[in-house]
Amino acid sequence: MPHKLKYLLILLIALIAQGAFAQLPGQPGYGQTGQPGFNNGQQLSPFADTAHRQVKQLTADQEIDTIRKQEEAKRDSVIFTNKFIKVTTERLLRDSTQVFPLDTTINNFENYSPLYQPGDPKISLGHLGLDARDLLYEPSKTIGFDVGLHTLDLYVLHPEDLNYYNTRVPYTSLSYVSKDQIFKVIHTQNIKPNWNMGFNLNFLGSQGVYSTNGVLGQNVSNINAALFSWYQSKSRRYNMLANIMLNNVKAPETGGLSKSYNNLFTESVLDKTTVPVNLPNTYENWRDNGLYVKQFYYIGHVDTAAKGGDTAKVIPTQRIAYTFHYSVQTYEFLQNDQDTAHVFPDYYYSSNRSRDSLSVHHLQNDFSYSFLLRSKAAKNVIKLDVGLTQDYYQYTQSVSDSIVNQYGLQVVHSDHVQTNSFEDLTLKGRLGYSFSNRAAFEANVNQIVQGRDFGNFLYDFKLMLAGNNKTGKIILDAYTQNSAPPLVYTDWVSNHYIFHNSFANQKTNSASFNYINNALQLDLKAEYFLLSDYLYFTADANSNDAHPAQLTIPINLLKITLTKNMEWRRWHFNNTIVYQKTDNQSTLRTPDLYTYTSLYYSKLFFNVLNTSVGIDVRYNTTYLAPSYAVGLGEFYNGPDVTFSSYPKATVFIKATIMRTNLFVMYDYANQGLFSNGSYSVNRYPNEDAQLKFGVSWTFFN
Repeated sequence: MPHKLKYLLILLIALIAQGAFAQLPGQPGYGQTGQPGFNNGQQLSPFADTAHRQVKQLTADQEIDTIRKQEEAKRDSVIFTNKFIKVTTERLLRDSTQVFPLDTTINNFENYSPLYQPGDPKISLGHLGLDARDLLYEPSKTIGFDVGLHTLDLYVLHPEDLNYYNTRVPYTSLSYVSKDQIFKVIHTQNIKPNWNMGFNLNFLGSQGVYSTNGVLGQNVSNINAALFSWYQSKSRRYNMLANIMLNNVKAPETGGLSKSYNNLFTESVLDKTTVPVNLPNTYENWRDNGLYVKQFYYIGHVDTAAKGGDTAKVIPTQRIAYTFHYSVQTYEFLQNDQDTAHVFPDYYYSSNRSRDSLSVHHLQNDFSYSFLLRSKAAKNVIKLDVGLTQDYYQYTQSVSDSIVNQYGLQVVHSDHVQTNSFEDLTLKGRLGYSFSNRAAFEANVNQIVQGRDFGNFLYDFKLMLAGNNKTGKIILDAYTQNSAPPLVYTDWVSNHYIFHNSFANQKTNSASFNYINNALQLDLKAEYFLLSDYLYFTADANSNDAHPAQLTIPINLLKITLTKNMEWRRWHFNNTIVYQKTDNQSTLRTPDLYTYTSLYYSKLFFNVLNTSVGIDVRYNTTYLAPSYAVGLGEFYNGPDVTFSSYPKATVFIKATIMRTNLFVMYDYANQGLFSNGSYSVNRYPNEDAQLKFGVSWTFFN
């Protein structure tokens, strides 16, 4: 009897409490930012069902039984979620210390490939893991020394790509994608309340389609590994970011399909694995390893701001910072096949094999000082940053050559054909002013004041004008850039290509207008570029002898990008449209129009399974297709070849349940409707239709 009285008393207290809390008005989301689709600084899942649901009424006996079970099974427990994991990046720590909750939603989850990002599409030599370049024009806003090899940059992990964490519980993320054979691991945990460590491990092992019978050389083999750490003193004045990077990227260099298959998709081919390629066992191998340590210390008064408790921000008045970065980059090209198809234009050292390599050692020291002045109401803020960066480079280029030794035998040895070392000193400055989050101005100056690349500069100016959430904001941007020619354009020695040129610096002037309205889910950007002394690779008519060239007349380019997302009930309609026009289409080979459309339906099943079913469609207009120079690693303007272009559709279903995200997609589902296949690069066909599966698991333990 006393036990039953205890349960009745608990039930009475619960009913009283329910009635009391029922009088409180609805509270906004925790850390609500006022932006649609966002909460706590992270995107809300678009699959949450917010419709009212009827709750089954329990009888008094059932309620007593429920309370009894809870009382008997009562124990101290915590259900860990992504809110216990705070994440930041080096860029977010540039001005202050700020962290955000981990994003575990499935927005854009099916677009896992860096080749097919909605607003940044690429063209490649056929599939993920092979050499690629931008489909649309994208400027490179860098100055100073540059090797000029970037076709495999998509698959290299850099220090700025890493996230840093502050966790209350160990966090692990595992993900896998079939067909492309992608496997990724992230693990991190705090070894002390103010000290976090973790690691990233990525594998990519996509397989070739053509001439792959028993040929392992057609397989991509990429490994990225990183060990990272974030330490913050108890006073929050001192921070240290550190990481060790290891990258090993191997990509086949097939030289394209055999000339007997000039138009693959108009011929009857039953087994594409038997279609011969020109170089079935030749490949390139990039390695990029380094150590990165960034330290900064806050001086003077330090403010702490928190938004709803989920995003914390430590705002200093002064900051000193030092960054140390040492890396070793190695680029190798290994030809293991006889060149019977005349893929290479020349042979300067060996006629039947190549072992070309370039090794670059880079040591960087960066010093900076920041000062922030703001009014008592924090409406007016002035920020000044000044810094000095020292870059020391040493590079060595080697080729394999055949010689006769003292015993009269022919042997192959590595010959260092050029070695050089130098340093650059870069002066950096940034001045910013903001007023009540409604207006802000920022000026950035980067000027190389001493060294090999003396005179290089990048000056960037931004103005932001904002209204309320419904009005949106306008960002005006203008920059001017002067950059030295990359090494591959001026001094290059390999078995198949030798260049010694003297080119003028490239100049870029740009102005842009950007209107962003989060309430309307609208982003409109117009950009104008004036390119002077433009550098590119080309070849003479009926020749594959790719070589660098510089255009003496300026290029004008206009680029307009519109992103608009719409929602109606459970339907979502996301669109990106890019229009660009240049007055020199034969040199700057890009399409005039690119579109991406995603239409999907979202629903919550069984109260636990967030599901989306939809279709993605990509399309670009025709353009002069580039060619690819094997052994050089560069896309070039070769024969004037234009391939037909049709929309490509991908149907998908993606879902999340508990801590697991997954998708099933049929890529290029409309193959055979408009055409039997497609090309983006001359002599390199794109992938056929494929069924793909991907899954991501999250663990908090």
